[in-house]
Amino acid sequence: MALTVDSVSKRFGPIVALSGVSAEFLSGEIHAVLGENGAGKSTLMEVMAGFVTPDTGTISLDGQAVLPGRAFDARKRGIGMIHQHFTLVPALTVRENLALAQLPGLARIIRPEELARTSLAAAERLGWSINPEIPVRQLSVGERQRLEILKALGGEAKVLIFDEPTAVLIPEEVERLFHTLRQLRDEGRVVVLIAHKLSEVTAIADRVTVLRRGSKVAESAMRETDAAQLARWMTGEDFHPIPASSPSPGTKVVGLRNVVIKGDRGEEAVRGIDLEIRRGEILAIGGVDGNGQHELAEALAGVRPIASGLIAKGKSVGYVPGDRQGDGLAAGMSIRDNLLVTGHRKSSLAPWGWLSKSSVSVWARELIAKYDVRAEGASTKVAGLSGGNQQKVVIARALADQPALLVAVNPTRGLDLKATAFVHAQIVAARDAGAAIALISTDRDELAALGDRTIYVSRGLLSERLI
Repeated sequence: MALTVDSVSKRFGPIVALSGVSAEFLSGEIHAVLGENGAGKSTLMEVMAGFVTPDTGTISLDGQAVLPGRAFDARKRGIGMIHQHFTLVPALTVRENLALAQLPGLARIIRPEELARTSLAAAERLGWSINPEIPVRQLSVGERQRLEILKALGGEAKVLIFDEPTAVLIPEEVERLFHTLRQLRDEGRVVVLIAHKLSEVTAIADRVTVLRRGSKVAESAMRETDAAQLARWMTGEDFHPIPASSPSPGTKVVGLRNVVIKGDRGEEAVRGIDLEIRRGEILAIGGVDGNGQHELAEALAGVRPIASGLIAKGKSVGYVPGDRQGDGLAAGMSIRDNLLVTGHRKSSLAPWGWLSKSSVSVWARELIAKYDVRAEGASTKVAGLSGGNQQKVVIARALADQPALLVAVNPTRGLDLKATAFVHAQIVAARDAGAAIALISTDRDELAALGDRTIYVSRGLLSERLI
């Protein structure tokens, strides 16, 4: 079985998303599509799944044409896509979500038990233990992703397209996902994986295709290449990680004493912790999601009150929230207006007491250039940017005013190799300029690379090791 892409091109206004891309994805292989942010990976996958109509080119499965821009036809032919951002209804049960995905679009009595049967049989075959009667909101992130996979398998998908599936997973969940991908491959399915982390691609892929600026630049069996060559194909140049530097911690910028922070349901998410962060140091804070890191980050950033205890910190705080779409950006607004959420306080932008349109435009363009945000201009809607470029807007806004304290939660989630190195360099530069950095991340490599000190959060308490 083969899914074939032939000479596919796609433009969005003046932006060339894909330019004459051809590729073949075979059954019994995990085929990774690799590239920087804005390289065209997601657009290619959406064309394959029928969500986007190409300007030119064709998609075929075993020689049979798939109707362009017709997601229903693609799904009927066995092409399923597991999106990075889940398409689940939290209030419904597992069974109801599985049934909802299989609705035939006909006016008749719907029996969830019948519609969900194939998906639940797939769960049993894959060795997954799942309670079909619990609400989706009670599932972990990894369990929700498995539910998305079951939705596709319920439609008897022959081709499974995964859009950066590890972006929201902790390391343990990544390993479980990789085991699942191998199972699906060994069942004879076509498995397509959009990725940007070289370590993950080298660990899981049988074949890799590399895109750069909308064009296919390379394809290779994984056994015939290595991470260094993949990096050169992705970026068009040799990749050099940022050199290590020695921190010089100074005076205390942040101090927490016996701080208790409550979660959204009134529970004690952080339970009586003491913490200090000094000028010129990066405090790396690790741990499994859901143990209080989210609430701690919001308290440090000043967007969540503490329930008790004492917190003292500098007035100037930059914040990179963990959920860029939900908490970091107004998707319907322009890049310029998103930057202005904090930038409006700059006196240079309002010399006469009100914002100067020309000054704001120049300032926004400078930040867009400095942080390599790939967009047509400052007036571009944030919703039209790739996930990586959206994150760059958040990073640019957080660092624009050289804050005394930077609170960064998974700051490189969804970023490619080059962009990750760039963001890491900016964080290190901010530290070297005297900022105190609270880096909260589920990426152990990121913690090890950047942290001057590392602590972990477990069940709302701090520890010097991961438990």
